Amino acid sequence: MKALYAHEQADENADHVVHTLIRIPLEDDPSTRDFAERLFRRTLDTTAEADKIIEKHAKNWAIHRIAVIDRCLLRMATTELLKFEEIPPKVSVDEAIDIAKKYSTPRSGTFINGVIDAILLDLHEQGRLNKSGRGLIGMDSIRERAESSSDS
Repeated sequence: MKALYAHEQADENADHVVHTLIRIPLEDDPSTRDFAERLFRRTLDTTAEADKIIEKHAKNWAIHRIAVIDRCLLRMATTELLKFEEIPPKVSVDEAIDIAKKYSTPRSGTFINGVIDAILLDLHEQGRLNKSGRGLIGMDSIRERAESSSDS
């Protein structure tokens, strides 16, 4: 998330961001470093597609009006849902909410939760959610969470 935020704020070259915020700090943890770099680059590659999906589900919010950290988290979680088969949806959702609660606005966790739940449900209904393994969320659970988020 920090690398996406830095890239968004400073419009830095992706290679520079990877070097300074991913490779150097994580040089002693190659598996985490490789995953972080892959997620960062894949999120950048998926930005246009993710933004369309986010805008569809962030009712009354143009993508440029969403807080920068929230926008980065939504893009990252959407990319994980679309492009990372090995990451269970529950992990993507929970991580984005936790990071938003820690680093963004007081209402960001609720906002992120509602948008990602709606995205997750829509991707599932479209047959675009290709996930396998443990930690998968049942669609009934997602539907209930999305409905309760839209009620608040």
